[in-house]
Amino acid sequence: MDKQIPTPRRRERPKPFRLTDAAALRLNEIMREAEGRYLGVRVGVTNGGCAGMAYTMNYAETTDPLDEVMEDRGVKIFIAPKAILFLIGTELDFETTKLGSRFTFKNPNQTAACGCGESVSITPASA
Repeated sequence: MDKQIPTPRRRERPKPFRLTDAAALRLNEIMREAEGRYLGVRVGVTNGGCAGMAYTMNYAETTDPLDEVMEDRGVKIFIAPKAILFLIGTELDFETTKLGSRFTFKNPNQTAACGCGESVSITPASA
């Protein structure tokens, strides 16, 4: 008699990046207005600015096989492999003030920011 070996259940991997309610609401609005032209939102980091790095956020028109792809609150998020260690634990928020509104990155790996707020210093997340 053949015994079936039970397949171990895999636990869900933790999400490397998360959205606040405000960010999810605004991104869902933006994606709805895009009327299906994009796959989702691509977030990352780039070298530059007086502090050394800057956050990036664009429409994802294609997917790269090495992208980290996740979904949070109905928004598909694409993270480039070179950015993932810098973004682990990051929360994306959408803030509205009297002078405007913008997305903000709250990153536990960020060690400094320049005076203008456009560039940051980030260390890769530790294991």
